[in-house]
Amino acid sequence: MGLINAALGALNSSLADQWKEYFYCEALDKDVLLTKGVKKTGTTNTLFGGSNNKGSDNIITNGSGIAVADGQAMIIVDDGEVVEFCAEPGRFVWDASSEPSIFTGNLWESIKDTFKLIGKRLSYGGETGHDQRIYYFNTKELLDNKFGTPNPIPFRIVDSKVGIDLDVSLRCAGVYSYRIADPLLFYSKVCGNVPREYNRAELDNQLKSEFISALQPALAKLSAMEMRPNEILLHNTAVEKAMNEALDEKWGQLRGLEVVSVAFSTVTLPEEDQERIKQLQTAATLSNPGLGAGFMTASVGQAINTAAANEGGAVAGLMGIGMTMNTAGSQISNMYAMGQQQAAQAAQAASAAAGWTCPTCGTVSGGNFCPQCGTKKPAPPAGWICPTCQAENNGNFCAQCGTKKPE
Repeated sequence: MGLINAALGALNSSLADQWKEYFYCEALDKDVLLTKGVKKTGTTNTLFGGSNNKGSDNIITNGSGIAVADGQAMIIVDDGEVVEFCAEPGRFVWDASSEPSIFTGNLWESIKDTFKLIGKRLSYGGETGHDQRIYYFNTKELLDNKFGTPNPIPFRIVDSKVGIDLDVSLRCAGVYSYRIADPLLFYSKVCGNVPREYNRAELDNQLKSEFISALQPALAKLSAMEMRPNEILLHNTAVEKAMNEALDEKWGQLRGLEVVSVAFSTVTLPEEDQERIKQLQTAATLSNPGLGAGFMTASVGQAINTAAANEGGAVAGLMGIGMTMNTAGSQISNMYAMGQQQAAQAAQAASAAAGWTCPTCGTVSGGNFCPQCGTKKPAPPAGWICPTCQAENNGNFCAQCGTKKPE
């Protein structure tokens, strides 16, 4: 009796699977990363007195239609092996199935193939002995993944212009987005043959932990670009590139994922680190003689105003200020002179780097002869030491004190 039942089951299942199917995927929710394709079935069929809703769930009949929408990628898995992949929107026809249909191709050949299939299913007790599935991936940008640093992250502040090299502690928070960049890798390494759906909630905790871990090497790349903490908010593209480089091994090569965007809502430093940065910036500013002289001048002016406003001891205060001015005045003058000397030297270096100006036609040249008129580059003027302030000069007057060049 079992043989007869198996034969009837094989016949019924084979005939039910003759219908061409139409596979599609509803609009994917923002939390769904992968879902199994749905077989669209009719409710009535007046011509044949039945419907195509009795076919096997995991069988794709030859000639069946498959729809792929925007923001989706589709794979066909045949007995555990991925045999087809499509990431283009449109409607496609499956014409390489191992499940024949009498409604596709030559009728007589299709009938013979169907009877072969019945014999094959007979050996499996009427079951298909075959598994085919369609899976759809959500390839859209997956938004609103919040992150925050539970512990401070070391950040190195480098400013070669003013000589600052300082390690600080940084906290940050914001949101990031990612997408499935390699669906085949994601399927083989992450979700596999799921019965229905694979949601982002199953992966989010792991991704968030790895994202936070990758922040430190990513911020180190921004530090190498001499980016300050308050500038991180303005350079999202650089942050995204740095994060993808830091996460390439765990996300890109392991799971087929990539970071699309990163947006920081806050980037903060402890008060003590902020104060250290201000002190270093002030010291770097005062190392410039001209700026230092200006700062001293402003400080003396402020002191005079404060002393004059003191009704009880204004005279004594102004006398003290006068004594201070005698000492500070010469220092301020020397600092202004140093600033002018450095500016003159910088101008001379810039002029030398730019080339020389032809005395005949005025053309700037970098070679030994003028490219316009052929005039030879003049020899550099002999330098001289000012007898008054001992400064080295090349012009006819001393750049520091104005003394005329001796004959």
